[in-house]
Amino acid sequence: MEICLLCRYCTTGLPSDITVVVGEQSFHLHKFPLLSKSGLLERLIREKIEKGEDSCAIDLSDIPGGAKAFELAARFCYGVKFELTSSNVVHLRCASEYLEMTEEIAEGNLIAQTENFLTQTVLKSWKDSIKALHTCDDVIDLAEKLQVVKKCIDSVATKSSTDPDVFGWPVAQYGGPTQSPGGSFLWNGISTGARPRNCSSDWWYDDVSCLSLPLYKKVISAMEYRGVNQDIIVGSLNHYAKRRLPGLNRRKSISDVSNCLSVSTLTAMPSEEEQRYLLEEIDRLLPFQRGVTSCKLLFGLLRTAIFLKASSSCMSNLERRIGLQLDKATLEDLLITNMSESIEMLYDVDCVHRILDHFLAMDQETGGASPGIGEDGHLLASPSLLPITMVAKLIDGYLAEVAPDANLKLPKFRSLAAAIPDYARPIDDGLYRAVDIYLKAHPHLSESEKEELCRVMDCQKLSLEACTHAAQNERLPLRVIVQVLFFEQLQLRSSIAECLMISENLEGGSRQLGMPTSSEQHRGGGGWPLAARENQALREGMDGMKQRVAELEKECSTMREEIARLGRSRSTGKSRLFSLGAKPQICSTAKDAAPAKAATSSDDDKLAVVKADATPRLKLSRHKKNLSIEA
Repeated sequence: MEICLLCRYCTTGLPSDITVVVGEQSFHLHKFPLLSKSGLLERLIREKIEKGEDSCAIDLSDIPGGAKAFELAARFCYGVKFELTSSNVVHLRCASEYLEMTEEIAEGNLIAQTENFLTQTVLKSWKDSIKALHTCDDVIDLAEKLQVVKKCIDSVATKSSTDPDVFGWPVAQYGGPTQSPGGSFLWNGISTGARPRNCSSDWWYDDVSCLSLPLYKKVISAMEYRGVNQDIIVGSLNHYAKRRLPGLNRRKSISDVSNCLSVSTLTAMPSEEEQRYLLEEIDRLLPFQRGVTSCKLLFGLLRTAIFLKASSSCMSNLERRIGLQLDKATLEDLLITNMSESIEMLYDVDCVHRILDHFLAMDQETGGASPGIGEDGHLLASPSLLPITMVAKLIDGYLAEVAPDANLKLPKFRSLAAAIPDYARPIDDGLYRAVDIYLKAHPHLSESEKEELCRVMDCQKLSLEACTHAAQNERLPLRVIVQVLFFEQLQLRSSIAECLMISENLEGGSRQLGMPTSSEQHRGGGGWPLAARENQALREGMDGMKQRVAELEKECSTMREEIARLGRSRSTGKSRLFSLGAKPQICSTAKDAAPAKAATSSDDDKLAVVKADATPRLKLSRHKKNLSIEA
């Protein structure tokens, strides 16, 4: 493709005497306008003349900014007016540096013009700084060398924590041609009112998200250097990740997804390799400080990392960050789909176990050790127990959610349940529910496996409702049911004792206060009927509890008799086997059998008497013997 600037800008009618080739485009120009402005072209043309070449053609395919930047530079050489904007000033600045358009060649040359426009116009506006920085990607090396990138980044980092009213509102917040930057509607290009917009700390997220990852990282580093709040930086990282990683928008509504991917729709969707690189870079930028990054973002990044098969260090860092604040997660966050082809489980239980290990390690490092024990033997409450108690409740809910999975092996389930310390569970109802669901979903477990699973529970920490359910649960092993019944009785007895104590205290207090008797109440008709009704209701409740205790004791004694009978049957079988190898006994004749049987009872009676009197007689004989020796 050929472009003749002579025909376009020059009316002298002189033929072109030099051809400049930039990529696939050729520019037919004149030597004198170019020599007067560009030191590079002056040197190249002189070399052509010294070599005696008739045709003067110069190849400038490596000029920064390409053919568009050279065309603007050529217009400047011909003195043709054109508009400098924030979209072309960076390319022109780099092209003028490449062409050596310095002040030594001509006063007011292109380098000085572009540098002045950058300083006086672009860097004073947020919108122009973002646009100029966005164009640095094509000429990043030379732009960094010329400090253009640094100046734009410093401008953006400084203005991000400033009121936008000072330098103009963000690019992405313009409402279109019918709305002013202040939010008021325009009528024939004239604003109809003031700007009632309120500024928030995240107003610049959209604009910065349009930058490429290398430039975005530089902006974030500059903000951290200037002491911008970590919460604001993490919010920007969250926004940037959602704009560039489609996997993070899996649980959003259609409108939210369309807003987050508005930039991606203008360009090609990044490949998996590009997304993986972006994810790993965002992981490096995220702080390790607890509570700064939301759990929802971290779990979203972890799911995306698993799907994209990111590096092990990246996934380990994300798991560690989640573990630092696991007490702020939800059950939905923990339901990470298993992506492994070798394991057929529905959810990634191993990943949750690793996250829990990170939390427990952090809890130990921060001094969240087991609570102390008071004089009465009860655990002493501590504010540091709240996070681990919340995590225990969360893990119990997670176990109940994954328990129906038929491919979930018993060791994995039991290991995750046992990882929580005993003091972290004030009550084991949630764990009992998870165990019950697992037993129901895995009916082929042996009795020993069931007992092994139930060892993770503490029957003493079950509520009365859970004990009642467990006592009638046929899926539980017999030994566990007996323990549950025993501890249920203890709970009922303690409850009855407390009720009796309260009742006695009430009655004693009423006597001390000189409360009237029943006859006095009948005569006086005061306000005692209500107290009498409450007393009656309390007695009825105690009677019901006593009846329940009696029923439980009866059930427990019946079960103990059954267990004892089973034990005797087993021991009888063993004794029969043992009698086969015993020594032979002397058998009596049929005639002696009856007397022998008759004599057995009398002999036993005599033996009992002898045994009963043997000890005192022996002591008396020893005493007489001692007296005779002394005599």
